[in-house]
Amino acid sequence: MHPLIETADRLFMTTYSRFPAVITEGAGCRLRDAEGREFLDFLSGIAVTNLGHAHPRVTAAVKAQAERLLHVSNLFYTGPQTRLAELLVAHSFADRVFFANSGAEANEAAIKLARISAGEGRYEIISLAGSFHGRTLATVAATGQPKFHQGFEPLPTGFVHVPFGDLAALEQAIGPQTCGVLVEPLQGEGGVRPLDPNYLAAIRQLCDQHGLALIFDEVQVGMGRTGTLFAYQQLDVEPDIMTLAKALGNGLPIGAALARERFAAAFTPGTHASTFGGNPVACAAGVAVMETLLEPGFLAAVRQRGEYLAAGLRRVAGRHPAVAEA
Repeated sequence: MHPLIETADRLFMTTYSRFPAVITEGAGCRLRDAEGREFLDFLSGIAVTNLGHAHPRVTAAVKAQAERLLHVSNLFYTGPQTRLAELLVAHSFADRVFFANSGAEANEAAIKLARISAGEGRYEIISLAGSFHGRTLATVAATGQPKFHQGFEPLPTGFVHVPFGDLAALEQAIGPQTCGVLVEPLQGEGGVRPLDPNYLAAIRQLCDQHGLALIFDEVQVGMGRTGTLFAYQQLDVEPDIMTLAKALGNGLPIGAALARERFAAAFTPGTHASTFGGNPVACAAGVAVMETLLEPGFLAAVRQRGEYLAAGLRRVAGRHPAVAEA
């Protein structure tokens, strides 16, 4: 065993069951460990390194920004933060952006925004069974998987879970205290389950009918992973609020909550904030990621390769009767 592993196992809280490999470098889709072994990185840092390790454009942007300015308070304006916000707004439904450091923080911001914009007495968020929205107490409460709740009860109140794909149950759950519906257009941790477009369209209609915020959690499925910049862009449905993280920085910690003006206007100075959210270096990485994804033909190539991989996996599955749709 590598001595670093023994030291790490002695020092860290055991929140991960780690593989016995000390990773020292990465390039593209390959990782190398301290023993010189190479691995194909199918984890991608858990849906983070969409552009691969040590992507030259991202690396250059991070290096250049780190040499100029690592951090400054959000009481000031910075170029990378503003440029990234411009790109996100220009290529989405949104009017405004809030930057955070992770997907959980982005979802926390979305929950707070849905509540404060709805007004007093409206605070309940409806989410789906099988969903995953983060590890903070509020986002754990929003997550529709009991295994993530165990040991942390009592959880914050104001969250209701309904069965996946059951429109009648969702409609029945809407009450005078409801302020929003939080869904992943394609559930990730819950089993890679896409929501039916007609189901999402019906949720959109219910939100409009009842004055609710429709929140799309695209922390895992956004940033080109489905072949479009954002997963919702393959649907005839737009959210009011959308959250991003993971691949937005291709390895630099960053999260974002995007919103329409009607909802975004509810945040005023003092209602919400983040010390490190919108960090210049993380945003410089985000700009490089966005500019790369938006290059002509890039996302079309993602779709083409996705179709190739899917076809190959279907052939493999066809040879193994035990593999079936859930």
